[in-house]
Amino acid sequence: MNYVVTGGAGFIGSNIVNHLVNEGHTVYVIDDLSSDAHDEFYFNFKAKYYHYSVVDYVMCSDVFNRAKPDFVLHLAAEARIQNCIEDPTKAYETNLMGTLNILALCKKYKVKRLVLSTTSAIYGLKNTGPLHEEMPPDCLNSYSLSKWNAEHACKIYSTMYGVDTVCLRYFNVYGPNQPKKGPYAPVIGVFSRQKEAGQPLTVVGDGEQTRDYIHVYDVVAANIASCNYPELLRGEVYNVGTGKNYSVNWIANKIQPNPSLITHITARQGEAKDTIANINKINSNLGWEPSISLEDWLSNV
Repeated sequence: MNYVVTGGAGFIGSNIVNHLVNEGHTVYVIDDLSSDAHDEFYFNFKAKYYHYSVVDYVMCSDVFNRAKPDFVLHLAAEARIQNCIEDPTKAYETNLMGTLNILALCKKYKVKRLVLSTTSAIYGLKNTGPLHEEMPPDCLNSYSLSKWNAEHACKIYSTMYGVDTVCLRYFNVYGPNQPKKGPYAPVIGVFSRQKEAGQPLTVVGDGEQTRDYIHVYDVVAANIASCNYPELLRGEVYNVGTGKNYSVNWIANKIQPNPSLITHITARQGEAKDTIANINKINSNLGWEPSISLEDWLSNV
């Protein structure tokens, strides 16, 4: 099979590329290497890379013309919430207009299915867990709103233009190649960087906020399950989490058992107190379930 992976040099995308290459597929990657989340990008010498932005329809069309993809895994996005708050126009250009470009190319080149990577941030603060896909959106910033709009674009392309799509709402992803750079990196990445540097771990607020942490290999498996599903998915939305959550304090103590090397900093406004996924839908419909527990991973690492 031929695959196009947008954002394939980043955290989740690079893990997907590695899996597809290892399975013997032909992989074309579109990535403009603009993310500030990484100290480095990740490449697989068996994949073909194109240094283009998904906002550039013409250049992306050149890749689709070469690839003739069976499936497209669309991960390219402005994913840093703080960046989206500071520059909402860029967030919409990348997350919505970029998605519309990729959808249009899927239509033109008769792609079997597009898998959109989206976010549990769409649930916001008003919904209480376990969070399920039928809950109303509560988008608090241009990041979550642009992703929600991208989900709707996928639904429209499925119902009006015959492009089969599926949207995967990730919860807190961790694992190999995870971002560690800057104060707004995911917490496990930040703690890992601080521990490696011999610095105190900085816990935001009281540390009692809980999150549903999903390993990137399980996210990869959800993408593959979405591609392999034999029936039309028609823009359906699925949570990708574990159905279990952990406090930031618990994680900090696991990574740094010395309490004198854990400190607390000012809480951030607008952050949910608790998140946890209801994963019944993806388990029932796609047969996917997580296989890696955070406890085991932290113990092994």
